[in-house]
Amino acid sequence: MKTTVIAALLLLTASFQASSQQTKILTAEKHNEYGLIYTLPITALEVEVTAVREVREAGPYYRYAKKYTGSDNVIKENGESWTIKSVSVRPYGIPNPDERYLMQLKPGALTYIGVDADNMLLSINAEPKAPVSPAPLPPNKLEGEKLAPQEYLQYVDEDFIASQSSAKQAQMLAENLMEIRDSKVSLTRGTAETMPADGKQMELMLNSLAHQEKALSAAFLGNVTRETVVRRFSYVPVENARNVLFRLSDFEGFVAPDDYSGEPVYITVHITEEGVLPTDAKGEEKKLPKDAVAYCVPGAAKITISYMGRDLFASEYEMSQFGVTFGLNPAIFSDKKAPSFAVFDPTTGALKEIGVMKESAE
Repeated sequence: MKTTVIAALLLLTASFQASSQQTKILTAEKHNEYGLIYTLPITALEVEVTAVREVREAGPYYRYAKKYTGSDNVIKENGESWTIKSVSVRPYGIPNPDERYLMQLKPGALTYIGVDADNMLLSINAEPKAPVSPAPLPPNKLEGEKLAPQEYLQYVDEDFIASQSSAKQAQMLAENLMEIRDSKVSLTRGTAETMPADGKQMELMLNSLAHQEKALSAAFLGNVTRETVVRRFSYVPVENARNVLFRLSDFEGFVAPDDYSGEPVYITVHITEEGVLPTDAKGEEKKLPKDAVAYCVPGAAKITISYMGRDLFASEYEMSQFGVTFGLNPAIFSDKKAPSFAVFDPTTGALKEIGVMKESAE
């Protein structure tokens, strides 16, 4: 097993930005001395975490909520909390600086290789397919109506402002609230003194009244808004490791692994299978061909992501860093009568497909 592939794990607490996924074809030319250089990948993980931020704002007249609204469901103090809703993981390949190889060809050889923008091997004598790029991060999604601070003051009169009694102010707010509710009923029943000219105007008037009702009710009951936030983290698994991927704070949300204001979210790597060299009919390990075209026989590991003693995600993935490197005889790709082709996995460097190209017309 390749245990020296990675000097250290990679943790990026900012959103992951994928590199360009362009591909290119390399051919043996005089300028490159008929040698094609390519790289095998390390398997990295893109962890996408969806969290919900809940903000609770107490109303200044919460003590009068039962009297004027009849509800006991009252927010009495401001607060904020974050919870993790879901976690997903996407493996992808990054170039391994310790796994760079040269495919040496003879002048006149028609062999070509396909690589990505980082020179990672994708194919030989076959059109390369670019690795799938991640979709853009979705924007934050707000649930519930966000109210401006003390928005209820927009719907009160001078008597309310002049009053020094909170009890009297609560009474006046309750009266205003009842007037708004009565106006909504009158509009919907068609009994209002001034009815809207059309359906669009009706909708605008009802929406305005609903917002006023929300603002005045919040002065008694308080207000709750929930915001869905998505973040991505990049991590390179190392042998049987357990690390803090990020921390979640009730005040700041996603914070760095070394920010102790938040509770740690751990990522654990447990090797489930180590890559082994292929064997022949006798069960003996095959010998590496001379000047072999290198590829990876990957191993596998179970990835677990946990928070406050609870597993949020667990799944097994093939990974190059827990495997071994083997190779193909380069002569099969330059055979003039029946040249072969090969396709490789951009995430693990594994051999996905190999076959003989269609014989070209003479």
